[in-house]
Amino acid sequence: MFDVFPPPPPFRHWMRHIAAVPKGFLRYQVLELLSEKPMSGSEIISEIERRTGGWWKPSPGSVYPLLAWLQDNGYVREVPTEETGVRRYGLTDKGKQLLEEQRKVRHHFPMGRKFFALPMMGGLWLRIPQDRAEEIRESFRHFLKALFSLGLTLEERFSEQALKEALTVLNETTKRLENLEKRLKGEKT
Repeated sequence: MFDVFPPPPPFRHWMRHIAAVPKGFLRYQVLELLSEKPMSGSEIISEIERRTGGWWKPSPGSVYPLLAWLQDNGYVREVPTEETGVRRYGLTDKGKQLLEEQRKVRHHFPMGRKFFALPMMGGLWLRIPQDRAEEIRESFRHFLKALFSLGLTLEERFSEQALKEALTVLNETTKRLENLEKRLKGEKT
């Protein structure tokens, strides 16, 4: 008999702390929230956690420096509030412009909860021999790194041709993975 990993533990609580978040995702979410109404940093954190169903709660160490950067660059401004010690922010015209640019990119390459992935996805819970688990874990890491890198590159250098090529590769890969799964289950492909 070979050693296998134990059954998967409940992971919902800690997944929200180690989710892989694509570059720019938090900035986009903050801009979207502030386009709805002025909010404080803690309100932004709570609302993102609520909207992701508890899967992700950004840390204060990522939200507050981002708000400071957005303010320093003229994308948000502090809005008056009657509450002592609470700083709420709203979008400036420049911030609304940035958000519109971000929406155009997201229209071509949507990002959301489906892009969250555990860094060691796969090998951690697969019930396979331990000596083979590292091999598949490494393969998953390379795949996810390539996927996220592609997403970032598409965001930075978007073109219809690049999107078309990326979709072709992703659709072909998805189809091959689905066919492999069906074959392993004994289903017809």
